[in-house]
Amino acid sequence: MTRRTWFLVLPSVLALLASAGDAAAHHNDPGSWFTPIAAETSATPATPVPGVTGQGKYRFRVFLKSDVLPQAARDVLVKAHGGFAVDERPGKGETYWALPGAGVLQVAPNMKSVALLKTTPVVKDAALHNTTIWYAKNKPMLVFPGVEAGKIFTTDTEGSLLHTLDAPVGGEFGIPLVNDYFRGAGNFIPTDVEHLEGVYYITTGYSNLDYVLTARVTSTSPMKVQWHDLAFGGRGTGPGQLGTGHGITVRPGTKIIEVADRPNSEIDRYTRHGQHLSTQKMPAGSLPCDTHFLDQYMLVPALDGPNRKEGAPIYLYENGELVSTILAKRDLGLENFQHIHNAVLRRVDGKLYVIAQAWNPGDFAVFEQVNN
Repeated sequence: MTRRTWFLVLPSVLALLASAGDAAAHHNDPGSWFTPIAAETSATPATPVPGVTGQGKYRFRVFLKSDVLPQAARDVLVKAHGGFAVDERPGKGETYWALPGAGVLQVAPNMKSVALLKTTPVVKDAALHNTTIWYAKNKPMLVFPGVEAGKIFTTDTEGSLLHTLDAPVGGEFGIPLVNDYFRGAGNFIPTDVEHLEGVYYITTGYSNLDYVLTARVTSTSPMKVQWHDLAFGGRGTGPGQLGTGHGITVRPGTKIIEVADRPNSEIDRYTRHGQHLSTQKMPAGSLPCDTHFLDQYMLVPALDGPNRKEGAPIYLYENGELVSTILAKRDLGLENFQHIHNAVLRRVDGKLYVIAQAWNPGDFAVFEQVNN
């Protein structure tokens, strides 16, 4: 993905970050939650079925395409560069995402329609790189990283702005390098936000910093968020360091934080205190953007793949085993899905559905599991 060139002001910071670039592959930790995956595991079925992608009982076909979107969303879909959040409370199931110039969108629980919410103008016009949902006394909150604005926006599920967290100024964190970086006017480019126990965990992989930063929610009525002293990761080649910390996810039912390290084709796992636990290698060249979990499943959308001519894959794992590779461009004829920026998994009436978003050019589609 093309990025602007950024410059650091402080010589000490320049020296410490001189090793930035594509990180060397980490060794997979024996305590990893998942089986190491090699590139050749994404083999295609012996007899491909037209209009169907994936393998075994996890095969999918197109269920919805971008023509289901409201016109205002279709008008700016080419700019899609974000991600999804699912309201997984019992009886819910709405999926939220955003498009710059259109605003916050909501995919219906039955997967059959997409609505455009009335969105606060500053949020509507921002480039929002991903979406996170969390709950304050069972009231859902949405969090969006403003990748160009350098701000974190918290809204309700109606699209109304509740809080804006501005970029750090330096001095907020327990790591001198990070404080020096912001005191020297280093760029703040948030790529994703996750929420755990009242703390926002924020990846900054498009910046020269590439630390996971944290901010604490100190009040929800009114909404107040302030920077917290914990920071971890950082750009480099050592265990737990990042090449581009892109998507961040808390595995449901745990306090394990997972970061998609895109250029290194791996998922790094940390405790909520920032201690590195393990590294899960992905197929070489896949460039994973994020992870999403549903029961025993993990879904990993990739920006590229081992075979770029086929378009980017979406990998589906079950209990740690790779069980299906979804190729929307090659198998389903969706030419815009050369690069997948985000995807989430839903279960409706016993079937699995994948909601996916392409990048450069942007596109949107939903894939439905095929009955065997």
